[in-house]
Amino acid sequence: MTAQGSDIRLTAAEMAAYIDHTLLKPEADQTALEKLCQEAVENRFKAVCLNSGLVYRAAHILNNRAVEICSVVGFPLGAMETQAKAFEAENAVQDGATEIDMVLNLGLFKSEQYGLAEEDISTVRKALGPTIVLKVIIETCLLDRDEIVRACKLAQSAGADFVKTSTGFSSGGARAEDVDLMRQTVGPEMGVKASGGIKDWPTALAMIRAGADRIGTSSGVEILEGARQ
Repeated sequence: MTAQGSDIRLTAAEMAAYIDHTLLKPEADQTALEKLCQEAVENRFKAVCLNSGLVYRAAHILNNRAVEICSVVGFPLGAMETQAKAFEAENAVQDGATEIDMVLNLGLFKSEQYGLAEEDISTVRKALGPTIVLKVIIETCLLDRDEIVRACKLAQSAGADFVKTSTGFSSGGARAEDVDLMRQTVGPEMGVKASGGIKDWPTALAMIRAGADRIGTSSGVEILEGARQ
């Protein structure tokens, strides 16, 4: 569902199909999880996005309804050992995840150890197999334009399905100009997810116009309400 251009117009229902409804706060409890899943079903969001420890419970709450279950992996720093990421990803899939958002190892990347950074991603890709959607969070706020291009190409080479802007836990979130650069870099055959600081309809629409296929946000309900104002 790649879309790009300033003339894009969306209904609330069409916007909902872009949204990964997100709950990543460390204090998230059962009540918050149930609310998230209920909102995802009622609004027909594309997915819920959760820490891996909540995936099993989310799968039982959703009970095979038409909502993808996305688990973050190596979140939010991406600095753990590669096999730990692969194990977390595999375990999340066993618990019911259908998509994985893993964090790039920025330490390796910034050290110009690009082969090891790519291997970090490809190891998770191999652990998941071909049917699970893999997104790589490159944390654009910590990268310059050349690094964003390199990180996108690295994720693409490693077999990822998407590149994603941000964890939302670093020094900045998604920017439309970064999304546009990511889309230009990966072309139409790879997804781009904008995430971090997207809280209203105009911002979400700007990301889609810049080339995002997905919007990661904890404000999905509020964004849709913006379409009705």
